[in-house]
Amino acid sequence: MKLLRWGAALLLAGSGLLAGAAPQQVLVVAAYPAADDIIRAAIPAFKRAHPEAQVRVLSRSFEDHHTVLFTALSTASNLPDVMVVEVDYLGRFAAGSRLLDLSQAPYLIKQQQARFAPFAFSQATSRSGAVLAVPADIGPGTLLYRVDLLKAAGVTQEQLTQSWESYFDAGSKIKKLTGASLLADASEVADVLMRANLSPGESQYFDAAGRVRVQTPRFVRAFELALRARQLKLDARQNVWSGNWIDGVRSGRIATVMSGAWMQGHLATWVAPDGGGKWRAAQLPQNSWSAWGGTFYTIPRVAKNKQLAWEFIQFMTLNRELQIHAFKSQSAFPALLQAYSDPFFDQPIDYLGGQKARLLWRDAVSHIAPVGVHEHDIEARDIVSGELRRVLDGGKEIQLALHDAQSRIERLTADARGRP
Repeated sequence: MKLLRWGAALLLAGSGLLAGAAPQQVLVVAAYPAADDIIRAAIPAFKRAHPEAQVRVLSRSFEDHHTVLFTALSTASNLPDVMVVEVDYLGRFAAGSRLLDLSQAPYLIKQQQARFAPFAFSQATSRSGAVLAVPADIGPGTLLYRVDLLKAAGVTQEQLTQSWESYFDAGSKIKKLTGASLLADASEVADVLMRANLSPGESQYFDAAGRVRVQTPRFVRAFELALRARQLKLDARQNVWSGNWIDGVRSGRIATVMSGAWMQGHLATWVAPDGGGKWRAAQLPQNSWSAWGGTFYTIPRVAKNKQLAWEFIQFMTLNRELQIHAFKSQSAFPALLQAYSDPFFDQPIDYLGGQKARLLWRDAVSHIAPVGVHEHDIEARDIVSGELRRVLDGGKEIQLALHDAQSRIERLTADARGRP
């Protein structure tokens, strides 16, 4: 039934023609929260530049949005003109030549490549060199910490971030003197390290040639340090986004959160709105440069209004004012480098005690390596996460866990290649 709504929307949009209204092009854009709010806020300005266009936004929950779109791509039917895709799903959506290659004429997006954060543009580029999406916002990694808990434990921010060992030492002091856990779950440590310091072109789980690489030193160290955090009893054993995690963050029972810069906006608006002034931001421990999340605009190969879709994508991604507005309203950190000179970056953030944290996050962007995406990133993530859970909760040996993860992902990719 959800797929049928797109067709109904198009029919209703065209009904004005029967009443003698001026002909209009209907551009159908599929998005998820809060990208849908960013798009709706931009529609009046887009219509001033394109009075012939009528923009219809189809919004669904994050998971439903990606599930429905992937089904529509697989059948090449009931597709919108523009699809908003989160970076974790980009590799899956890009497989099988289902999206337009925007490096080709008349789009030629590579002419604009230097205007975007390099790692984000790389994520939109396939191993063959096709550019299948345009980045709108990104998530440079950051460590958010409770300054009151650090003060109570006599710990400085430098001690917290100098190295992973000092991060753990600081956590032990915080736990001893305040009772607060350093972090929600030990898996957060592994999550950072599995994302950090990738080589150009490789994705989190695959190298630039598409080969599985989860038995590398990067993954071994990620698992070892996560296990170390668990052995030191520094984590609260709570899943991020769970009710217990929210309660722990609000009450001061969790001292740090490692995520994308957008997390500060979530803390301020709904996770811990009463925590203003108690939180600060820093670079991740040992300068483990990495990124979480990111919003991309794509055009299905079978879209009906390709040229108007392209005009819309350029409007949403290359417009400095719109990028800053999205940053201010939704904490959507811009992928457009031109936006980084805006005075908004120099403004203090009240929630962070007046800290100018956007400058920290802007600096982090320049250090994140250009990386790729792979069509099996999501499945690989789930397999690796499951093996990490067996190490942390079941005592499985790390080398065996990574061997098993490697084998399962290799079977998965081999089966996919063998499908007709």
